[in-house]
Amino acid sequence: MAAQNGKDLLVKIDMNGAGLFETAAGLRATRISLNAESVDVTSLESTGGWRELLGGAGVKTAAISGSGVFKDATTDERVRQIFFDGETPAFQVIVPGFGTLEGPFQVTSIEYSGDYNGEATYEMALASAGEVTFVAFP
Repeated sequence: MAAQNGKDLLVKIDMNGAGLFETAAGLRATRISLNAESVDVTSLESTGGWRELLGGAGVKTAAISGSGVFKDATTDERVRQIFFDGETPAFQVIVPGFGTLEGPFQVTSIEYSGDYNGEATYEMALASAGEVTFVAFP
């Protein structure tokens, strides 16, 4: 994968539950983390005492985080409402040169801050709440 612009890594929110995705406005930094839990099945019979893992048995998770400035009341309000209502709507993450991840996520935290002589900022964290699919870019 060639070098990519960080600004092209986009987090999109399903605004109405019907697949109307809009980019979370004002994000300056975004991050996605994919994890697969390992299941250790090592026994006395394991060759040379090496650990053995059971393929496909662990829990998979995805986490998204982002921080930015308030730019768009519509997406800011949607994220806030998702948090307070405990919803798990679909989100999309566009990773440039890689592909698109999509699935239900829960907003696990929102933080707001601002300096006296600066802009108001926010940070949000999302945790996968179901199957996350991946479609590679051609």
